Amino acid sequence: MMVMVMVGEGVGFQDLPEGCIANVVSLTTPRDACSLALVSSTFRSAAESDSVWDRFLPSDYNDIVSQSTSSSCRSKKQLYLSLCENPILVDDGKKSFQLDKAYGKKCYMLSPRMLFIVWGDTPRYWKWTPLPEARFSEVAELVSVCWLEIRGWINTHMLSPDTLYGAYLVFKPSSTGAYGFEYQSIEVSIAVAGGETHKRTVFLDPERGKRLRYQIVPRRVGIFNRTRMVAAAGPPQPPRDNLDDQYPKDRKDGWLEMELGQFFCEGGEDKEVEMGVYEIKGGDWKGGLLVQGIEVRPKQCVHANNTI
Repeated sequence: MMVMVMVGEGVGFQDLPEGCIANVVSLTTPRDACSLALVSSTFRSAAESDSVWDRFLPSDYNDIVSQSTSSSCRSKKQLYLSLCENPILVDDGKKSFQLDKAYGKKCYMLSPRMLFIVWGDTPRYWKWTPLPEARFSEVAELVSVCWLEIRGWINTHMLSPDTLYGAYLVFKPSSTGAYGFEYQSIEVSIAVAGGETHKRTVFLDPERGKRLRYQIVPRRVGIFNRTRMVAAAGPPQPPRDNLDDQYPKDRKDGWLEMELGQFFCEGGEDKEVEMGVYEIKGGDWKGGLLVQGIEVRPKQCVHANNTI
């Protein structure tokens, strides 16, 4: 974002009062503020002031942070960075909240206890497992089902306006490994109240995409005719981009995520967004997944009349 300031002849921008500089910096972005802090000591003092970072924090951040037992930060900048890097638990530990680092947009993850899981309270099919690396006190562990159905809801008033959001199922195989997903497609959906439901077909097995890109066949090589598994071209496959959209991606926290869909949050409205994961047609048994929750986070936002 470019900010233009008119100053008198012979007066440099750096000669303006610190409060004026801070006001200008607050009209940029967190990333710009960090860059401007390198200009001079005056800019650094202005760019790190609470008045600047208070503008970057959501207007209701006090209400959100008050739900968490996390220790308070000495400055608004520290609070901003902490909320970007360390999700806090809110709503009695049933949701987590954090900020998108580039623009301060809101991100939420719904814990498994906030989701509707068919047979979720039946130990034969699902069990609730504490996991040290999980964000919440427990995760939902899929033991074995023939009917997989997970749904979650979030209201648009909780989210940042003028923002394109994506919803993601966050999961990984259990210690014993997942089964039944190798060739079984899953239907995912997303719908905003009053709008159309968008559905598509995906796979929860991350290895399937790799197998489709490289057909593995045995071939005899070497002077002793030993059999070696080598990659060979298989039948024509969908474009790589389409394959990537159909399969889970690795996350930095060690989990996997599968995008369920996207929606645009205009702001000023209170609409319910429903997200779903289904496999109810095949009838085959499947299990061995740990579900941490459904994350809703920005994919794109509109800032100062510029789309990023």
